[in-house]
Amino acid sequence: MKDRNIIIVTGAAGMIGSGVVRHLNNLNQFQLLLVDDLGKDDRWKNLVGKSFIDLIPVASLFEWLATRGSEVDAIIHLGACADTIETDGSYLLENNYRYTISLAQWALKENVRFIYASSAATYGDGSRGFSDDESTLESLQPINMYAFSKHLIDLWMKRQGVLDRVVALKYFNVFGPNEYHKGRMASMVLKMSHIAQKNEPIELFKSNDARFGDGEQCRDFIYVKDVARMTCDFLEPQHRNLGGIFNIGLGTPSTWNRLAFALFKALQKSPNIQYIGMPVDLSRQYQNYTCAEMDKFYRLMQPRQPALSLEDGVTDYVQNYLLEGKRW
Repeated sequence: MKDRNIIIVTGAAGMIGSGVVRHLNNLNQFQLLLVDDLGKDDRWKNLVGKSFIDLIPVASLFEWLATRGSEVDAIIHLGACADTIETDGSYLLENNYRYTISLAQWALKENVRFIYASSAATYGDGSRGFSDDESTLESLQPINMYAFSKHLIDLWMKRQGVLDRVVALKYFNVFGPNEYHKGRMASMVLKMSHIAQKNEPIELFKSNDARFGDGEQCRDFIYVKDVARMTCDFLEPQHRNLGGIFNIGLGTPSTWNRLAFALFKALQKSPNIQYIGMPVDLSRQYQNYTCAEMDKFYRLMQPRQPALSLEDGVTDYVQNYLLEGKRW
């Protein structure tokens, strides 16, 4: 029997996926099978300079597993349609839910480590909190079809009694290099940097909630380098028996104003912010506050290094990548 030394990364050309590949390469792990549909944009550039054994399309993965599955040590499944306003429910169920379940079933049967991307969007409007306690899973109420497709995966894992044998990661607001291809789904750091560099005002939403001032709505922003490291931590031998749902966030809420000020400081520009009304359709499903409960992750994982602060992450992203058009 061949050695199990191949790690499969799906969604490998995306921001988090390519970051995971970079982090694994930095750990001298080069036996990587990358899975992604590159399409017609420039996400392929995220993989330039990285080492791997092959890059295959999504539709070819199960065929590849049929012949070389005995060589696979772990699967990090990050591939999905992540468009939160996608309205084609059938597409999301097929692409996000059923494909993930099929891949998980293969991994569980072959006793292969399976780590997959759930989503903080499954927490809905946040009124039920942001706890990664699996006992509260059934109480969550996603507010868009994308989040529902991710929530269904978590529910399936729990109802099949296999949640403790897989790792479900609920990523919060991730920003950082390798997101140039994401268009309107890119982080506000990328979008705001283009505007600020033209000396135009950054627009933030006025508050639609009396609890928050304009621009004081909160998000849990986390830098992609920390996300990649925290994801790969679950591959370490001492963590191989850990399973369940884990939040991946900074654990600290930051306002949009704080994010904007961090950006202006990184660009060495004076703050220039305008507040605009929130569109009615967005206001109905807008999250005014998100913050990952990170107690479980830090208690069980005991990571060797802390995540970067919002300001440090923005500074690294802007000065070492955005201003020079570089990728990580």
